[in-house]
Amino acid sequence: MTHSEQYRKIFDSRSTEEMHTLARIKRFMECVMGDDEFRHDLSAHLEDPRPVAAARGIDLDPRLMRPLFQHGMTHLRFARGEAAYPLAILWDQYIREMLEHRDSLRDHASTAIANPRFQTWRERQMRRVMSECGVSGGSITHPLAAFELSDGCSVGCWFCGISAERFKGALSYTEETRTLWRGVLETMVHHFGDAAQSGFCYWATDPMDNPDYPRFIEDYYEMTGYLPQTTTAAPLKDVRLTREVMDIFWKYRSITNRFSILSKKMLRRVHEEFTADELMPVELVLQNKEALVSKAKAGRARDRQKRLRASGKDDRIALKNADHTTIACVSGFLINMLAGTIQLVTPTRPSDRWPKGYKVLGERRFDGVGAFDAAIDDLLENEVGTELESTAPAVLRADLRYEPTERGFALVSASSRHACEGMPFAPKLGHLVSTGTETYGSVLRELVGGGEDLLLVNQVLEDLYRNGVFEESRAGLVTMHPRA
Repeated sequence: MTHSEQYRKIFDSRSTEEMHTLARIKRFMECVMGDDEFRHDLSAHLEDPRPVAAARGIDLDPRLMRPLFQHGMTHLRFARGEAAYPLAILWDQYIREMLEHRDSLRDHASTAIANPRFQTWRERQMRRVMSECGVSGGSITHPLAAFELSDGCSVGCWFCGISAERFKGALSYTEETRTLWRGVLETMVHHFGDAAQSGFCYWATDPMDNPDYPRFIEDYYEMTGYLPQTTTAAPLKDVRLTREVMDIFWKYRSITNRFSILSKKMLRRVHEEFTADELMPVELVLQNKEALVSKAKAGRARDRQKRLRASGKDDRIALKNADHTTIACVSGFLINMLAGTIQLVTPTRPSDRWPKGYKVLGERRFDGVGAFDAAIDDLLENEVGTELESTAPAVLRADLRYEPTERGFALVSASSRHACEGMPFAPKLGHLVSTGTETYGSVLRELVGGGEDLLLVNQVLEDLYRNGVFEESRAGLVTMHPRA
């Protein structure tokens, strides 16, 4: 069964009536999560909330799904009493399958067969991100590529996690650009196989800024066998264009699309423009200030937070946000079709060095299909590290705290703890890598020169490397320095 078929099964395994009911539950939950006035009315009518739902055109009995909203739960596990809340159970089963599908996207982007070397690099990034990026890490699926079909973004969200620049223009769909586009996609398939299906066609851009966007994603399907996911913060900018993209979804049904909701007014307008059934395959990402959803502390949101703190003002983002660190998701390639650039990128916890929440580990330029193919080869050869080199700095990630233990040492991040214990040389190894002044080769020489087993020391260092505890050191990106 293909990945698309697995996705379609979520919908096809349910009756038309079940899907209609799920669409109404989904709309109800969007109002709960995104509209403070709706929540206020709901709290005032908890005994019988049917009139509150009916006032928004939602024809269902909320009492049959009470745990979803009364206790703030969106993913349930009932041990008993299922019969009392059939709509909650129906929603829970659907959400469970959608989350399983989301998690399966990590495997969908695997290049283990088509490009094992790149997959080794990707797996290291996935382990690092899980350790480094807090609550964001678990939801990141690490797709292969993001393609920008515009220059900048017309929306200008104040919280943009990747600080998109102002819109300057879009790539027109001409015979020349079509040839380049299809050639680029063919090259990605050649190098990475089915993992090319995991890409999408936006980044610091909005799909609805490009009037030819539907043509580009139709080509994507033809070249890869998979329709890329679409996220837009401007679904009402050109409703005809938005509906065209939604129609393409129904044609291929590969993956859920998303609308980013920027205000309560926009949420209500989207609900007025599109029926609940039309929005069933569209996730509404509630970014409005009234929503019960946190924003990533990256890009413009991070800049705003720093300004507020510097001026001594309250920071509501920090109050709502436990540890949502980044909106970046790609461990692979960021490709701008207008500028002719390709970057090797991977998510990271935002910092002064990487304020947008992703690292750029290498960049190349291209002006044709042949040059694009050569750029991919060059990045794979020179920027995708797969093993420790003797001259590589053994520098721990900046977010890790080194803790000596009786039997070795631990490396503690905001969301995990890595322990290295049990080997006789573990305490000394921990001290050496904690200094920030050693290389892989110097650590190896120090320990082996003291009588430790070469193969065992090498294996432990490789394990630390594969788990992403060291800073990336390709292309001179890391300099050795004592840790504070």
